[in-house]
Amino acid sequence: MAMSLGKRVSIAIVGVIVTLAVIAFIGLQYAQREIRSRLIDALGPLGSAETIDVGLTSIRLTHVRLKPPPGWIGSDPLRADEIIITPDVRDMIARRIHIRDVTVRGFDMAVVRSADGTIRILPNLRQSIAGQRAAASGTDADADEAKREKLIDHISLENGNFEFYDLTVSNPAYRIVISSANATVDHLHLPALDEPTTLSVTGAIKGPQHTGTVAFGGWIRVSNKDSQTTCTLRGVDIETIDPYLLKKAGAKAQITGGTIDLSVQSTVKNYQLHAPGTLTLHHLQLADSGNPLDTFMSIPTRAAIAAMKSHGDDITLHFVLDGNLRDPKFSVRDSLMTRIGAGLANALGVSAEGVAKGANETVKGIGNALKNLLGQ
Repeated sequence: MAMSLGKRVSIAIVGVIVTLAVIAFIGLQYAQREIRSRLIDALGPLGSAETIDVGLTSIRLTHVRLKPPPGWIGSDPLRADEIIITPDVRDMIARRIHIRDVTVRGFDMAVVRSADGTIRILPNLRQSIAGQRAAASGTDADADEAKREKLIDHISLENGNFEFYDLTVSNPAYRIVISSANATVDHLHLPALDEPTTLSVTGAIKGPQHTGTVAFGGWIRVSNKDSQTTCTLRGVDIETIDPYLLKKAGAKAQITGGTIDLSVQSTVKNYQLHAPGTLTLHHLQLADSGNPLDTFMSIPTRAAIAAMKSHGDDITLHFVLDGNLRDPKFSVRDSLMTRIGAGLANALGVSAEGVAKGANETVKGIGNALKNLLGQ
């Protein structure tokens, strides 16, 4: 009887284990189907993936493409050879959205800065999220879904390229490519986004003569735009970023050589910006076109060339940017050029008299141009 009882208990235990395993398997299958469906929804009508393989612990997408929406500038918002998503399986079974890791390999990502300074990135995914939020106005189930907490622990982008299209500089948009790029994003807590998210980006900027490096890192609290970040450029061709340094008055100065090092530590709190920085120009070379309208960093080109001949190959400037980001009159780019221009004039020893002389030559140049236009 003891053996029979032990046998029945053993069979019962095995039965319970099998039953729990079946329930867990069914739950996992349900969660896998749900997350596959969510991925398809997130890609939206303009997104595609060659394959979506759902495994026991991760989901693998290959040859992912997000096509550009109407009015998009530049290349596809995203292309990736491979995306691997590792969710928290226990949270999946409990219908909680918790992604432990997202790895994107072999990517090309386009980022657009509109004329008003708005940054546009992955618009398809943003529209999908907006659609989910709009669902909150529908049924109670939709509202609960839109409000559901979503957590992504870590995102890494490996061995890719970022293409930046900037309409604040020019139209058509000015394009800069960061190649051999790697990036990480840690702690995305949706939908509130009221906790600090850390991020870092490294890559190379290839210019006509040199290939420099760029690094960006820090944290940002998306809900209120508070942030603390550091941006560093090393050995970047000045020609590559000259639209951000040159103040155009008629024609602009022609840069024929040189590289730039830049380091800026930026803090934003309550929309108030404080950003001290250091800029070093190496072997800067400017061409004298003979046009008195030419300027470099708001300094008449002739005065700048004359000063650099006696100054040397390296020029280091220190500056501080302060301003209210909500003030429509405040422009980070204009403020940066003003600070750097003043610092350059001081470093080169260009006196107020010299600048005034340059301005006088500019007035004369405009007068001569008007005379030629009128045929006098």
